[in-house]
Amino acid sequence: MCYDTTYVKTLVYTYFMPRVPKQVLPPLNLSDESVGQRIARIRKLKGLTQVQLAERIGIERTVIANYEKDRLRIYDEMLARIAIALSVTTDEILGLKAVATSRDDAASLRLVRRLRKIELLPPAKQKAIIQTLDMALQSFDPTGDL
Repeated sequence: MCYDTTYVKTLVYTYFMPRVPKQVLPPLNLSDESVGQRIARIRKLKGLTQVQLAERIGIERTVIANYEKDRLRIYDEMLARIAIALSVTTDEILGLKAVATSRDDAASLRLVRRLRKIELLPPAKQKAIIQTLDMALQSFDPTGDL
């Protein structure tokens, strides 16, 4: 059996190899934290879940998870979108500038979630929960300063 190869196109793939840079650049003094780790840390400081961040950007939660685990390399537009959603600069995400929010001032993610649920309750139930919290805190604080 013979095939007529006159109509068959040969595929030629040309891949360009990256050039080795001639100029040696000085190292950047960045932290040991990766971009994904910084995104996760900033997201948690802001009290957001991966789902909430993904909804703000308009992407799937798994994409955020892959960025945070450094499975995906973040490109410029997505970096800008994440920075806007987290209300930080891209320099803060890249590690070129320290994040403005300190860890001491930031509430834990669990606490923020609970506070958001309390805000959705009717005012009477909110008042009851706040009174209960005040009594519990006074029992742990001997000065009673609330």
